[in-house]
Amino acid sequence: MARKAPGDDFDDAGTEVGAPKEWAAGVPGVTAALRQSYAQMGAGRTLLTLARVNQRKGFDCPGCAWPEGERRHVAEFCENGAKAVAEEATTRRVTRAFFAAHTVAELGGRTDHWLGQQGRLTEPMLLREGSEHYEPVPWDEALALVADELNALDSPDEAVFYTSGRTSNEAAFAYQLFVRAFGTNNLPDCSNMCHESSGSALTETIGVGKGSVLLEDLHRADLIFVVGQNPGTNHPRMLSALEEAKRAGARIVAVNPLPEAGLLRFRNPQRPSGVVGRGTALADRFVQIRLNGDLALFQALNRMLLESDAPDALDRAFLDEHTAGFAEFAAHVRGLDWDEVLEATGVPRAEIEALLGDVLAAKRIVVCWAMGLTQHRNAVATIREVVNFLLLRGNIGRPGAGVCPVRGHSNVQGDRTMGIYEKPAPAFLDALAAEFGFEPPRAHGLDTVDAIRAMRDGRAKVFFAMGGNFVRATPDSAVTEAALRACRLTVQVSTKLNRSHAVTGGRALILPALGRTERDDQAGGAQFVSVEDSMGMVHASRGRLAPASPHLRSEVAIVCGLALAVQKDALRPDRVGPHLAPRAKALAAADWAAMRDDYDVVRDHISRVVPGFADFNARVRAPAGFTLPHAPRDERRFPTATGKANLTANPLEVLRVPPGRLLLQTVRSHDQYNTTIYGLDDRYRGVKAGRRVVFVHAGDLAERGLADGALVDLVSEWTDGSERRAEGFRAIAYPTARGCAAAYFPETNVLVPLDSTAEISNTPASKSVVIRLEPSPER
Repeated sequence: MARKAPGDDFDDAGTEVGAPKEWAAGVPGVTAALRQSYAQMGAGRTLLTLARVNQRKGFDCPGCAWPEGERRHVAEFCENGAKAVAEEATTRRVTRAFFAAHTVAELGGRTDHWLGQQGRLTEPMLLREGSEHYEPVPWDEALALVADELNALDSPDEAVFYTSGRTSNEAAFAYQLFVRAFGTNNLPDCSNMCHESSGSALTETIGVGKGSVLLEDLHRADLIFVVGQNPGTNHPRMLSALEEAKRAGARIVAVNPLPEAGLLRFRNPQRPSGVVGRGTALADRFVQIRLNGDLALFQALNRMLLESDAPDALDRAFLDEHTAGFAEFAAHVRGLDWDEVLEATGVPRAEIEALLGDVLAAKRIVVCWAMGLTQHRNAVATIREVVNFLLLRGNIGRPGAGVCPVRGHSNVQGDRTMGIYEKPAPAFLDALAAEFGFEPPRAHGLDTVDAIRAMRDGRAKVFFAMGGNFVRATPDSAVTEAALRACRLTVQVSTKLNRSHAVTGGRALILPALGRTERDDQAGGAQFVSVEDSMGMVHASRGRLAPASPHLRSEVAIVCGLALAVQKDALRPDRVGPHLAPRAKALAAADWAAMRDDYDVVRDHISRVVPGFADFNARVRAPAGFTLPHAPRDERRFPTATGKANLTANPLEVLRVPPGRLLLQTVRSHDQYNTTIYGLDDRYRGVKAGRRVVFVHAGDLAERGLADGALVDLVSEWTDGSERRAEGFRAIAYPTARGCAAAYFPETNVLVPLDSTAEISNTPASKSVVIRLEPSPER
């Protein structure tokens, strides 16, 4: 039996491997969704709950941020969406008796899957200093404890306030308001670890750090690139949009080191052809690129566009009127070395030239991408090159064309819109000051990586997480865990148990929150919240289920209650410090009790602070919600420093690995969403009952003298000479690109050093990890 790190799911003897699938969804997807739902909720609750997912009078799926669109099917959810709903609406409960029976150390040795399967948290729990068990604590005492610890800090910057992407707009706005009234911009969030590179690149090049397409643009496109993304697992409802685009005549190009079933063929379970027929072949062209070769690929396409004799290869009128930097960009790209392109991409030149034919034949092009682009050291440069590619032919601000970064968690984009950002824009802070009458801090705060460094070094002493599983979402697992354990207090606002509850500071609190599926009744009556999807659409979400426990509070109520507790504590006669009176005054500027009792009050504040949210309360009550403005898309106006879209020159640095090494990318299995492990199978990749597997080309295994199924350790190698080891992985022969490998996170997060991050965005570089495979010793 191989050794495993705490929280890892692995049973060497039970793992089975078969052939990868060549199509996604269909009847097996429906069956898997219903099986999981029945197991968690029972038959009646399953039918009641799933019928309300993503419906206009129902609740938003707590999974991904793919938009619903105008024409909604009665079953407007996917397999993984159903799993996410089932885990939240489960009838299983984690009570005080559970915590009395299990020490924190015991929970730390359990797997992620086991922890998640225990059910919903039911009441606030406190781990006292020196204790081995969590014990129940009243809400008022819990909030007072947090307030006492926060106000005892020498500086507000000694506290870190993390946010998961499932937090609603209303809760996120209240949260950032509290944090800034407290006196810091330490607001790291999950965006820092996924699409921060997208936001950095898009803000610089087109002036808005969001995608520029709406769902109907995909339906109208002539050519769609899906780059570094696996929608069949991570955004399954996207397959329906791609199918509709195909039916309208679009061509689809998949660019990925791994062939993914969802991009090969889609059997739509909502169509007869998807149930009894062969479904729809999606990708017309599969470009099997070497890891980190995307910058080279798009730079090659851009050079060929510049050199093309086709009369409409470039949109000269658009370039002249709407872009800046063309001369510098063109000079740089014309100097591109084709040998470096072929080495970086691993794609034959003839195949790239054939791809150019697809580009020249298309008037409207959309490029979609996800973390396969954003988690490399040169991620920002790569996305800037994608923007160059679209700008050359005028494919931004044109119907059926544009940039489409596909976000993960259901409201990760909305949280950023609401001000969850460590580097807020001065205009946002000005609006906040005008609305509430206090001066928010202006100095930039800590992002996720810098927050870990601050906790590690003793510069941050309180960690507060609004959702998520920080320990398993972050890189350099041992360093992250040691950093949290160095804190005086760690607080987790959660719906379910996860490993972050077992990695604690000197004291720790678990504050149980309502889920998206549950009724939210406050003093002002029944409440609803809102979310922003991946394409800038804002809509309401209304839970209908009875709360899992009478002791749950909504995230809005938790934030408002904490703000009132900190304000009260700051006025204690025994409190000393020059910052406390201004803090109490800043917190008193907001109507916390009114916001807690009636979320319309929160939305009224949002309408006066956040651009695009005027008349928020009326517009969000419209059946389909509303679309946020996007200047490049709506007006071909680019709010950049130049006032135009910026073409950029991006140096090509070929990622070369020493002999005998591979490039590893971290990926999700089909039975997980982010850090939530629903099960131990990856149906589309042919893996059953195991997660500690590494996918390697058969030729690369043979070169290393390793048999298919061999047990190996993964050892990552870094330019500073350091190494990190993940033990006991089953090597699986798989049709990935030569020289590349893939393995699941969070099991492989341990391989990524804290300091290995993308330039500019500081996102962990989890998609280009140099590793060697070593046979695992007998254990």
